[in-house]
Amino acid sequence: MMWSFFSRDSSKDFPYDIGEPVAGFDNYSIWTLHKAKRKATQEEVSVFVYDIRSGSDTKCELAKAALKRLKTLRHPSILQYLDSLETDKMLYVATEAVEPLGTFFTKLATDNVQKGLYLAWGIFQITRALSFLNNDGNLRHNNVSAWSVFVNASGEWKLGSLEYVAAADGNPMPPVKIPVTLEVYDAPEKNDQSKLKAATKCSVDMWGLGCLVWEAFNGVLRQRSNLKDIEHIPKSLQSLYCELVGASPSNRPNPADIITRCRKPGGFFKNDLVDTLLFLEEIQIKDKAEKNRFFSGLTTHLENFPDNVCKHKILPQLITAYEYGDAGSAVLAPMFKLGKLLDEVEYQKRIVPCVVKLFASTDRVTRSRLLQQLELFIAHLQPPVVNEQIFPQVAHGFLDTNATIREQTVKSIIHLAPKLNYNNLNVEVLRHFARLQARDDQGGIRTNTTVCLGKIAPHLHPQVRQRVLVSAFIRAMRDPFPPARVAGVLALAATQQYFLLNEVANRVLPSLCSLTVDPEKTVREPAFKTIRGFLGKLEKVSEDPSLRETMEADVHTATPSIGNAAATWAGWAVTAVTAKFYRSQSDSSRPRPPLTGRNLSKPASLEQPSSSSLSTTTSSVTSMTSLEHESNDTSASASDYGNNDWDNENWGEMDTSQDPSSPLAATSNNGQLVTANALNEVRDGWDNEEWGSLEEDPCEEEEQAEQEQQQQQMARQSISSTTSSSQQQQRPLLPHQHQQQLQQHELNDLIEPLAKLNSHITTSPSRQQQATLRPKELANLSSSATTSPTTPGALTNCNNISPPSAHLNNSMHNANWNSDSWADGEFEPFDDPGSGNSKLDEARRKREEKKLQRQRELEARRAQRATGPLKLGAKKL
Repeated sequence: MMWSFFSRDSSKDFPYDIGEPVAGFDNYSIWTLHKAKRKATQEEVSVFVYDIRSGSDTKCELAKAALKRLKTLRHPSILQYLDSLETDKMLYVATEAVEPLGTFFTKLATDNVQKGLYLAWGIFQITRALSFLNNDGNLRHNNVSAWSVFVNASGEWKLGSLEYVAAADGNPMPPVKIPVTLEVYDAPEKNDQSKLKAATKCSVDMWGLGCLVWEAFNGVLRQRSNLKDIEHIPKSLQSLYCELVGASPSNRPNPADIITRCRKPGGFFKNDLVDTLLFLEEIQIKDKAEKNRFFSGLTTHLENFPDNVCKHKILPQLITAYEYGDAGSAVLAPMFKLGKLLDEVEYQKRIVPCVVKLFASTDRVTRSRLLQQLELFIAHLQPPVVNEQIFPQVAHGFLDTNATIREQTVKSIIHLAPKLNYNNLNVEVLRHFARLQARDDQGGIRTNTTVCLGKIAPHLHPQVRQRVLVSAFIRAMRDPFPPARVAGVLALAATQQYFLLNEVANRVLPSLCSLTVDPEKTVREPAFKTIRGFLGKLEKVSEDPSLRETMEADVHTATPSIGNAAATWAGWAVTAVTAKFYRSQSDSSRPRPPLTGRNLSKPASLEQPSSSSLSTTTSSVTSMTSLEHESNDTSASASDYGNNDWDNENWGEMDTSQDPSSPLAATSNNGQLVTANALNEVRDGWDNEEWGSLEEDPCEEEEQAEQEQQQQQMARQSISSTTSSSQQQQRPLLPHQHQQQLQQHELNDLIEPLAKLNSHITTSPSRQQQATLRPKELANLSSSATTSPTTPGALTNCNNISPPSAHLNNSMHNANWNSDSWADGEFEPFDDPGSGNSKLDEARRKREEKKLQRQRELEARRAQRATGPLKLGAKKL
């Protein structure tokens, strides 16, 4: 029992599992280097092993001296010691995971730019370590070469092999090295005793540094004579290199002087990688302004940095700087770009918690940069995280008073849609989209809302999609902002596989036809092309009715088939607007990178790119990126749009506010376009007060309608009673025939202003019959009829009303202007003068009847007054 205790292998107590040795290192060292892992955490480490039994006493002393120095010397550029174990047989030394530089040369990138930056950083680190030893520690290394330098996972060069470290003021004679392969790195004064008098405390190490520089650009040194070949050494380093390998020890520079010289502008150590890594090492003492400048310019340099340096050195520093420092939102762009280098497990562990925390930030700059960079990390976010932690924070952006945040929030839905659940996508998102498309004062945001809706269409629930898309796109086609109308047309083309053929014939095509006379050519061209496409689809089904089922295959499917006939046939829709967003001129002048949304699952025929130029927006080229305007207006509260109220937003109508940047000019009373100088004053007639308020309460309208009906009934009774009484009592004063002529004359006086107004709108007799008053004039008429029944001229102010332009009248005017509902039953997609069965015509006729009824009521009251006794000042009939 006791014997088994003393004979037990003590190496089993070493907390590391030792793996395979690194080939080639033992030829240049008394140690063998092994890959290993910590038993408790499986963390990768390196273990240097020395076999005491097979070595000589000299080697054993060297190994123990190296262990002693490694324990006591601590510096960022010196190999990091972790643990050690000494037995009677073996000596184990555990360090950070590294590999010899001599074997690492074969793994260096062949790219000259990246390799040059990295080698400068490595040589700088070794020069810094030697400066620490020579100047601060008053020590000499005596063994500098590619085999005494080790590279860790972060790409950092660490100085090791401390077997020959000695005091700088001791014997200047270089030591005898074991094994003999290291003799190629001996300084020339070792064989020339006369030169030892000129030796300095750093001359031997500077010779070794010169050998290391040569090996960095040429590979492992085989013969000392090869040091004369300087062809591959950079010109900015050649003069220094010649000093390092000079024959005279006194002419070799001090390592501190080398750093000073090479860090000057144009020096070998003055490059982006060295500057970046040095800044990160000193980031704790930098002020906030310096950090913002640094992180803002970092992203452009990352392409030239080695991946291992970015992943293990720069990225951890960025995460730490944001979590524990005041780096601000500027750190987000480089952090997300480098996050692509992590595997999925590391990303979930290191980046995702940081992202969730960032989305809760109230800082607008942070939120803006997060939304811009969303496509870089959305693939790594799990659906539960998106729906429960991220989307609720993103949704606040729909109501932000800042137009830039609202727009970027809209565009972010393209990336979030595949991961959103039913309620968030089909209820919450569409509720916000309906409000933005109808009420947002920025034309670019209304346009991009339509674009985004077309992009996320494949992810919508089939029933919701069928109910929403056509109404939304038709509303966009009535927007006074031309790019918004283009977006509506081409969005219809891009999502054509989701429409029933009956819907195409009865709603889509009639609405598109109204745009064939649009004032903007960029609107007319895609309208004609889209009409031809839909007509071709209907014609094919007419020739072969069996194709109907195939054409409508995707209407009720949640995951549309890319290869079905409808998708492959619709070649006319390949340049749909949903490939791009709208970009304003102010946005194009900015240097910030644009947000290019990835194409979601849609028919292969729609995957073609389109132009990004707004001026060339046609059926085949349309640009829709971003409109960066600041808005000081307060958005509607989220409480105004409950979970069950989003369907009350009418895609068929547009908001009365018009984007001031809209190129659509206002129109005069004669229907002709005026110059663009009047744009800011008239604002296209889009927000003129004659259109009435969008915020009228529907309940008030119902109450008003009920009151009007009651008044009409009372008027009928009074008319019948007064007519009979007047015929009996007033027959001596006024003949019945003359009274009818007077009533007809008064009626003509009342209708004449309406006829004049209608003559400005259209010359068609049928349109004259449909002339109506807008809601505000009807309200004025009602009040005048109530308060001044004896004033026949109360309606003459109708002549002062400026009619809308012909375009707005034909394609945008809607009887249900104050109703914001996406429901198909409440939405009329087009305004056809010849359609007597349309609900719009019915609504107009009802209003005409109400108007005439009020006139009859006025006449009845006058007649009733005439039956009583004459008053002083009353006109005798």
